[in-house]
Amino acid sequence: MTTSLERIGILGAGVMGSGIAQVMAIAGHEVTCYDIAEEALVKGRETIDTGRFGVRTAVARGKLDQDTADSVLELVTFTTNWDDIGACDVVIEAVPENLELKIATFKKLEATCSAEAILASNSSGFSITALAGATSTPERVIGWHWASPVPVMKLAEITRGPATSDATVETIVRIAAAAGKNPIVIKDQPRTWGYVANRVYAGMRREAQRVVDEGIATPEEVDALLIDCFRWPTGPFSMGRGAGSGWK
Repeated sequence: MTTSLERIGILGAGVMGSGIAQVMAIAGHEVTCYDIAEEALVKGRETIDTGRFGVRTAVARGKLDQDTADSVLELVTFTTNWDDIGACDVVIEAVPENLELKIATFKKLEATCSAEAILASNSSGFSITALAGATSTPERVIGWHWASPVPVMKLAEITRGPATSDATVETIVRIAAAAGKNPIVIKDQPRTWGYVANRVYAGMRREAQRVVDEGIATPEEVDALLIDCFRWPTGPFSMGRGAGSGWK
């Protein structure tokens, strides 16, 4: 990279994509946020601007200064034109969690982006090795798993496949850290879904469901008990709802 701030492409303007675009713009990057649906882009822009964790709310809470908030939407370009992604140095896909769709997306990205562009996935747990296998340049493919709500959570679960280059890892770690996240690099495990965070969460969620199925407690009671016991901000059931549809 020849510049200190990369041009960042985001695929998807939903709960995760809009949050990632916001964080990257706050860090000073020029951001191109692509979605196939114009209405999704409109909603994504509103989420960044006036949403519960948007920049206006952050200003009101003293978490962000007004000048930075004003600059965020100026740095984000919302587009339905796929070719606009081609000029980006780093592309983060946040498309729906469907393996076939993600593989097709990486194939399309390789045909669109420069040979030096880093291709990152915000998958919750799909194999980075499988996604990299959709390209002829697996050294530039990496996992960058974010947590919801994106502007708040520090998670930066960086998953490297066996072919991911050190340069790719170093660039993503640098960008994540500069954006206020806590990058931790882990190894891809192609035969197991979930990396680390969701692999452990899935085990907890299964046991929580067993407790409910056995009639021991309701989902709301399970959430409350675990929040009170471990000082978590949310429980296993409310976590699933928030991650999927946003935090109301």
